[in-house]
Amino acid sequence: MKKIVLPSSYSYIGVFLTLSCNLACSYCINHLVGLKKGRKLLRAEDWATGLSRLKSPRNIPLTLQGGEPTIHPDFYQIVKGIPDDMTLDLLTNIQFDPDKFAQEVPLEKFNRKAPYAAIRVSYHPETMDFNETKTKVRRMMDLGFRVGLYGVLHPNQVEEIQRVKAICEEEGIDFRTKEFLGTHEGKLHGTYAYPGSVFSEVLRSCLCKTTELLIDPFGDIFRCHHDLYNRLNPIGNLLDPDFEINDEHRPCDYFGKCNPCDVKLKTNYLQEFGHTSVDIILS
Repeated sequence: MKKIVLPSSYSYIGVFLTLSCNLACSYCINHLVGLKKGRKLLRAEDWATGLSRLKSPRNIPLTLQGGEPTIHPDFYQIVKGIPDDMTLDLLTNIQFDPDKFAQEVPLEKFNRKAPYAAIRVSYHPETMDFNETKTKVRRMMDLGFRVGLYGVLHPNQVEEIQRVKAICEEEGIDFRTKEFLGTHEGKLHGTYAYPGSVFSEVLRSCLCKTTELLIDPFGDIFRCHHDLYNRLNPIGNLLDPDFEINDEHRPCDYFGKCNPCDVKLKTNYLQEFGHTSVDIILS
């Protein structure tokens, strides 16, 4: 099949291996604007075929995520099947066995040079034990992997996140914090590029252009996280031999229910703050 060439404006490739998770955090961002479950999962050989088609002028890494990507039954086969010249990142809750991971995954798969770790572990005090998490992160580091810990500054867990951050800094573990995105006790949290784009009762029409390639567990490609989670309006499929990316603004009627991931102000892949995933023109 022909190559799928990413526009030079694209800065992220999100590969959602599964939308299922082995944890159940109350503030999970995947559920904020709906989540249609029950997706079929691509097999390892299909992921290898489809992902090998991607051609990124900027050598953007494939970010394996979910849900929890490591619970995909073919996770290790998927990782090993991705061409070695493609760089990988992993977003995980590290519920797996680090030694098993190291036995299955060649070290170079997740060891690219970047301002942040290729394997990024989310720590959720609500559902995870910190000491167990820290032990696993340290083990992964001892095995040679670059691993970073991340914590969400939810109003109910700010003190705990700051406590464990201090511990990690003392022990040489990279710990970074993320804004809480969502509402808590009637207050909206998060820094967004477009006022009125999230958690609004009023929907507006707009034109929207993405800078991200978002691929769901069945290989369907979506223009934004809102559409991916709700399985709305896929623009193509990774295994469609004729698929190509049109770098254009697309009509949307869901402004007001945008997923915070799409419209928040954040750092880009160079860790420069001020990036937003989409460009929106309101009607």
